[in-house]
Amino acid sequence: MKVIGVISGTSMDAIDVALADLRLDGDTVVLTPLGHAEHPFPDDLRTGSAAELCRADTRLGQAFAAAALAMGDADLVASLGQTAHHWVEDGRCLGTLQLGQPAWIAEATGLPVVADLRVRDVAAGGHGAPLASTLDALWLADLAASTGRPAIALNIGGIANVTVVAPGAAPVAYDTGPGNALLDAAVLELSHGRRTHDVDGELALRGSVLSDLLAALLAEPYYALPAPKSTGKELFDLAHLHRAVSGTVGGEDLLATLVELTARTIADACRGAGVVVGSGGGMRNPAVVSALTRALDGVDLVTSDSLGLPSDAKEAYLSALLGFLTWHGVPANAPSATGASGPRLLGSITPGRDPLRLPDPAVTPVTRLRISTPPGGPSARP
Repeated sequence: MKVIGVISGTSMDAIDVALADLRLDGDTVVLTPLGHAEHPFPDDLRTGSAAELCRADTRLGQAFAAAALAMGDADLVASLGQTAHHWVEDGRCLGTLQLGQPAWIAEATGLPVVADLRVRDVAAGGHGAPLASTLDALWLADLAASTGRPAIALNIGGIANVTVVAPGAAPVAYDTGPGNALLDAAVLELSHGRRTHDVDGELALRGSVLSDLLAALLAEPYYALPAPKSTGKELFDLAHLHRAVSGTVGGEDLLATLVELTARTIADACRGAGVVVGSGGGMRNPAVVSALTRALDGVDLVTSDSLGLPSDAKEAYLSALLGFLTWHGVPANAPSATGASGPRLLGSITPGRDPLRLPDPAVTPVTRLRISTPPGGPSARP
């Protein structure tokens, strides 16, 4: 079936949408990328009161609907939504809130929608994140087995997360800490709101790492917590940065130090890996990629594109996969990665224009994901 996956990540820089052809072939899910796109994130939906929260939920649902409509014909839409708050205390996730009302998507497209995919995992004692561990564990299992060393999937969004796929072992996944979150917050403040991010890492590449500031930032207790764990902009925000910075710090040096923080905390999670497969907006930042390459100290860093999965659309394809698995009665979380008490069917289903007709649940456990190249090669829609 053709599934449209929609998500807006923690960077809140765009709505990502992808169209995937998905089918079950025994114990393997075959995913064929059919196209992906980015749609601008509405600037006025980044903050708000309860009334504005209602408006945001509605307008994000409408924006996701428009993004889904632009992808063409499909059978199902899966929406990971926009995380508005991720509630973590004392190492436990107590709740999570994603916006983007699925009824608007169903109404506009006429298709059933699988949404609110994180909460069931949280209700089962998990962190509801990183759900990318499901795709990563299925996708990289054969690569890890063939090399005999862990293959690590890395996504650098506002928050960076990894999935460690080791031969013969259950996957381990967690948020390593800030990806772009502190960098973007610093640029926004330094530019007095004129810039949302450091384009091509230009400013950071001109700066020097401040060792004292880096040490203060690395003293954050989150980094020492055991996995599974998750975090968000609730912790890694401008206030976090202000607490660490004392005195006057030049903007370029501050950004260079934050780049090094992102690279170091990611690299710490990748020791002993055979390969790190990167994706997400942070992989488009030359300063981050250069610092990460140095910090990995010889561990190969490749992009997910080199393995057939578009880096910019990986989380949108993840959304499509999760919805597909739920539709076919297949648990879509990885308990060893999220900390849930067991496998769970994820999400809630909003009917489309027709009555719901779910297929019979899959009877063969799903253990692999294969990326298939579409006729004519990979494509990205405008």
